[in-house]
Amino acid sequence: MHDDRTLVEARLKRVLDERIRPAVYPESVPLEVAVWNAPGEPVPVAEGLAATPEPIEAGARWGAPWGTSWFRVTGTVPEAWAGKTVEAVLDLGFDENMPGFQCEGLVYRPDGTPVKGLNPRNQWVRIGAPAEGGEEVRLHIEAASNPVILDYHPFLPTQLGDKETAGDEPQYTLARMDLAVFDETVWQLVIDLEVLGELMAELPLESARRWDILRALERALDAVDLQDVNGTAAAARARLEGVLAEPAVPSAHRISAVGHAHIDSAWLWPLRETVRKVARTTSNMTALIEDEPDFVFAMSQAQQWAWVKEHRPEVWAKVKKAVADGRFVPAGGMWVESDTNMPGSEAMARQFVHGKRFFLDEFGIENEEAWLPDTFGFAAGLPQIIKAAGSKWLLTQKISWSQTNKFPHHTFQWEGIDGTRIFTHFPPVDTYNCSMKGSEIAHAASNFKDKGVARHSLAPTGWGDGGGGTTREMVAKAARLRDLEGSAAVVWETPEAFFEKAEAEYPNAPVWVGELYLELHRATLTSQAKTKQGNRRSEHLLREAELWAATAAVRTGFSYPYEELDRIWKTVLLHQFHDILPGSSIAWVHREARKTYERVAEELTAIIDAAQRALAGEGSTPLVFNAAPHTRDGVPAGGARTAAVQGETALAPRVAGGFVLDNGLLRVEIDAQGLVVSAYDLAADRETIAPGKAANLLQIHPDFPNMWDAWDVDEFYRNTVTDLVDAEEVTPGADGVSVRVVRSFGASRVTQVLSLAPGEWRLDIDTEVDWHETEKFLKLAFPLDVHAERYASETQFGHFFRPTHTNTSWEAAKFEACNHRFVHMEEPGWGVAVVNDSTYGHDVTRTVRDSDSGTTTTVRVSLLRAPRFPDPETDQGVHRFRHALVPGAAIGDAVREGWRINQPERRVSGDQEVAPLVAVTQDAVVVTALKLADDGSGDVIVRFHESRGGRTRATLTAGFEVAAVTVTDLLERPLADAPQPRQDGERITLPLRPFELVTLRLKRA
Repeated sequence: MHDDRTLVEARLKRVLDERIRPAVYPESVPLEVAVWNAPGEPVPVAEGLAATPEPIEAGARWGAPWGTSWFRVTGTVPEAWAGKTVEAVLDLGFDENMPGFQCEGLVYRPDGTPVKGLNPRNQWVRIGAPAEGGEEVRLHIEAASNPVILDYHPFLPTQLGDKETAGDEPQYTLARMDLAVFDETVWQLVIDLEVLGELMAELPLESARRWDILRALERALDAVDLQDVNGTAAAARARLEGVLAEPAVPSAHRISAVGHAHIDSAWLWPLRETVRKVARTTSNMTALIEDEPDFVFAMSQAQQWAWVKEHRPEVWAKVKKAVADGRFVPAGGMWVESDTNMPGSEAMARQFVHGKRFFLDEFGIENEEAWLPDTFGFAAGLPQIIKAAGSKWLLTQKISWSQTNKFPHHTFQWEGIDGTRIFTHFPPVDTYNCSMKGSEIAHAASNFKDKGVARHSLAPTGWGDGGGGTTREMVAKAARLRDLEGSAAVVWETPEAFFEKAEAEYPNAPVWVGELYLELHRATLTSQAKTKQGNRRSEHLLREAELWAATAAVRTGFSYPYEELDRIWKTVLLHQFHDILPGSSIAWVHREARKTYERVAEELTAIIDAAQRALAGEGSTPLVFNAAPHTRDGVPAGGARTAAVQGETALAPRVAGGFVLDNGLLRVEIDAQGLVVSAYDLAADRETIAPGKAANLLQIHPDFPNMWDAWDVDEFYRNTVTDLVDAEEVTPGADGVSVRVVRSFGASRVTQVLSLAPGEWRLDIDTEVDWHETEKFLKLAFPLDVHAERYASETQFGHFFRPTHTNTSWEAAKFEACNHRFVHMEEPGWGVAVVNDSTYGHDVTRTVRDSDSGTTTTVRVSLLRAPRFPDPETDQGVHRFRHALVPGAAIGDAVREGWRINQPERRVSGDQEVAPLVAVTQDAVVVTALKLADDGSGDVIVRFHESRGGRTRATLTAGFEVAAVTVTDLLERPLADAPQPRQDGERITLPLRPFELVTLRLKRA
């Protein structure tokens, strides 16, 4: 037989595009359209419906950036259409390649009932099949003219990312607004041809099945009369029945399709627009559930569910019904799909506490999976948190984006720092926006790395990022792929059903130990410094507010602010979303975030002040309140008293220029350029700074990644570096015992204050940067005379080790990594820590000196970037950072100093010393939360962990009478199978594994 394959394939494409798809709507009449433009922010639905619109025609421009236009469409169904299926086709000016990234709409009936959402891949509204013509049609569309930020030429700087700079130029051209006859037979033919054509393209050329499909397609096309597609579509479909009926082979890969609409809680749109995106998507999905009996939709992020409940009660009613029917599934059990690298221990725990509790309270549903398809890597402390929240599975997609190394598994056990293992799945379809294309399904099957021992994978199916969800076309394709030769077998299932099957078939899944590092988007650890500082400060203020409010409630009857703390926690958790905290959202989002963090700080400071005043009493004795989890200056953790007097620090001129700081423990030499050339540990008789090197060295690099400006820093940035060594001023500080350094570079200026705390092995560095650079990366370097093949970075409830060398591509790819409050490296018996109050990104490198073959380990803290997309003014302005160099530090010292710099003491006058509500005798045991139980019972909750990576026996002493002690999960529910602590009155003892996390509930007598 002659090879006419390409001829038939080309024929299929043209006939589909130019004849069959247009015949889906064979008859149409225009609707009358009028529009009212809301004058500012979105208005309530009733106001939009009641407004008086002005006529507008197709082809007219509409929609200022971030505006809301209310369209009214009216028309009459022609008499001749009686008995035919009629739909409104409503094209607001869509580009079908941009679902979720441009204009969208929500359709209402005149009584305010929502019908469904409109987006580039979902432009229809079913009117019905009227028994007779003449039916009047009247619909209203709340249309959002969200500007396109990520266009065909991506990453170009734009002022459209903030309503304050976006202008008022109309963004869209109104297109087709018609009533039309919907020919379902032609529509079904389109799906038949697409499914078979896409499957055929994925089969090997030598496959008999490919040629069977080709000939069937040819016969179907022969049956289509191009001048009467509607009259011949049924005959064409009949010629495809045979190839569509051939069942999948028994060994076919099995795909659990889960309806999905990954909705970023903020990204290229502000938070307020996400509220509406969720309403549009949920309206669409509840409508699709009503039409498609097999379809199942899952939505994560309890915050988004809460938005529907609060802002769209009429949509919420439909959602609740669909949940009750088991078709609309709460997923993930987190407040938002947060970043997991940067949130602190307690914040990461509260993501699950507030997320799972919402779904339990609203629906009685317990989520057992963490659902994080788009998060930029996963910290090594996360498995224990997932388990402690009562969950056991994790799904993510994002690791498939890694640039350098291909992850070796799709289904595996992920082991965290404490030994907890979580059954984890990476969908091999390699997208969280699967549309049921044949190429996607074939890729999932061929890409699956666990063939031979497992057969199941999951496909999140539906348009996402900006929402939209699953379409009727996707559902129709899935129906054909349920049991089709040559294809993986597709079935709609809940995440729970998938995980149960996957875990049962793969009981001995391989183990991956440590962090799940994404080899991409590394700059999200640095971009938008004020957002990151706001998060870090809020986390510690929340801990402090709970601590002092609980202490005051037990001791004085202070009114514990349950509702305020709950609300503030949810606000902070929302801003940990994986495009807010990472700094990858538009300017509007980060401008609002800065204001939100300021408000949060004011509210929490007021709670702290009120609780401390209640505890301190009315006297004039200066009391120091220590919220850190370690005794400081004689003040116990969680207590208040007068602080012990420390030693002194001396400042003297340095012979070669500069100054010497000396407190009897450390002697620090600062040269005439303000660089730290020596930090000598007097007790250990040891130098900290590498020979011939200088610390406190600011370095600047060009920073123009190949793509994803706010997200990425590419390794070639290191090829060019400028050491900022010239100083305008190196003078004594205002206190007379510190050194002030001023530098200028480019259009920016840095002022630093270096000080040596009396009685402490710690050099404090306070850095203020007035930053006005573009596409630059600012680092602060510490070359250390330490031989270390690995170093520790703090993560949730412990720390994680990374190598300092680059033996493999996996190690080399980690050229920018995350830490929380410290990084630490050591030789046996002596180490160094670098601690911070608000930075996350860093790099650690090692070199061997030619002079003596000694190893130098250099820590560089990432301070600031200046990408121009999506926020062209990223980080411009004044920033303040606090760091400390801690020579001679063991890992416990790093933990302590990290807390010290983040949880500063407070001074309050009073007449009552405050004993800790709960005291812990072991420094290795860190209390991350001390609060009253969320259920309002008055029970005291204490959460703690072993912080040094070793075994210990924790002894807690309560400062109140304890009637009973219960080990609980993060949601403060008893753990029946947990080892119970030994209680002796108010003294509670229990053993801890390395990094083990424990939550205790102390019932007050």
